[in-house]
Amino acid sequence: MSNDRRLVYSTENGQIGKVMEHDPFKSKGKGKSKQKPSPAQAMIKTPGKQGIRIRRESKGRGGKNVCVIDGLPLDENGLKQLLKKLKGQLGCGGAVKGNSIEIQGDHREKLLQLLESEGFKAKLAGG
Repeated sequence: MSNDRRLVYSTENGQIGKVMEHDPFKSKGKGKSKQKPSPAQAMIKTPGKQGIRIRRESKGRGGKNVCVIDGLPLDENGLKQLLKKLKGQLGCGGAVKGNSIEIQGDHREKLLQLLESEGFKAKLAGG
């Protein structure tokens, strides 16, 4: 391609333009640098404005339900302590992944009540 033409759409990346950070025509290095945001970052772009969200996921988990809590204003140790309390009160398993907490099973209503009793203002997300 000559310099007066610019790639607008690619079947691999979709729409290209202002959204695209890496311009393939300006790069002199080999290969493409693909940096995808983590799922938590992709779901909540401004957690301070959106607050704490509780959503249910089952994709990629063999049909098993998991409740994901995003937007908690806690560090890693705070997340682990809160997870331990929630697992003990619900009687289920869970894990801290990134900046979110995953609880096994569909416990959205109970999680909403437990988080409110801990002093967090949370909302249910999704259908």
